[in-house]
Amino acid sequence: MLDTILDALIDSVKILPFLFITYLIMEYLEHKTSEKTKKAIRKSGKFGPIIGGLLGAIPQCGFSVSATNLYAGRVITIGTLISIYLSTSDEMLPILISNGTNIGLIIKIISIKIIIGIMAGILIDFIYRKKKEQENENIHSLCEHEHCHCEDGIIKSSIKHTLQIFIFILIVSIILNVILQIVGKETLAGLMLKSPILGPILSGIVGLIPNCASSVILTELFISNVIGMGTLIGGLLVNSGLGVIVLFKINKNLKENIIIVSTLFAIGVISGIIIELI
Repeated sequence: MLDTILDALIDSVKILPFLFITYLIMEYLEHKTSEKTKKAIRKSGKFGPIIGGLLGAIPQCGFSVSATNLYAGRVITIGTLISIYLSTSDEMLPILISNGTNIGLIIKIISIKIIIGIMAGILIDFIYRKKKEQENENIHSLCEHEHCHCEDGIIKSSIKHTLQIFIFILIVSIILNVILQIVGKETLAGLMLKSPILGPILSGIVGLIPNCASSVILTELFISNVIGMGTLIGGLLVNSGLGVIVLFKINKNLKENIIIVSTLFAIGVISGIIIELI
């Protein structure tokens, strides 16, 4: 047990400097582009799902939360909102980069999420028809309390974010190492990899966890070769950070909220199964 914890600690510490550098770059880009991104989404009109799918893939502070507020104010369509939710990658990108994952594979994963997000958003808007935008917008400037430090400077924010995710990674790594040691990596990987249906369903359930923990868990499992590409993408499609929590808080239509979450889960699981089968 001590060796298991020590191995997890060493592995986590190794990626700490890379994690910080990655977040430093991401924070800089976010501070430079966040307001422009929000304006682009507001003015996207019928191209909302396309623009939302593309911009949602860019790591930004609380973007899914901002999109949720825009939807609650009926500034964007339901298709645009779901497109953003599906393309948002949360902690997947910095963890893959800090672990030295092949850049081609990272681009492939992000591209698949963007394409699925755009296609789903366009289809959903077509089915629902574009609702008339209300003149009165109910937009609040929200930050993700456990994920975002919008008020801090770039350096301070990067350090906070790095330490927070480092702790998540360390905890998840210890738990995974213990499980892998008890069950056996081959046994667990065989169970997940050989079941193209069970894997995406389980990852979709994990993706419903409304914070960065789910993307950390799924990405660590993928890096450890316990789950495949389809299972990873399936769970990441379902996860939208704290966006869903804010949705239930500010959008008073409970039935609509349940439909949105159910749609996310269905799209994620079905997409994951298809990719696993391919």
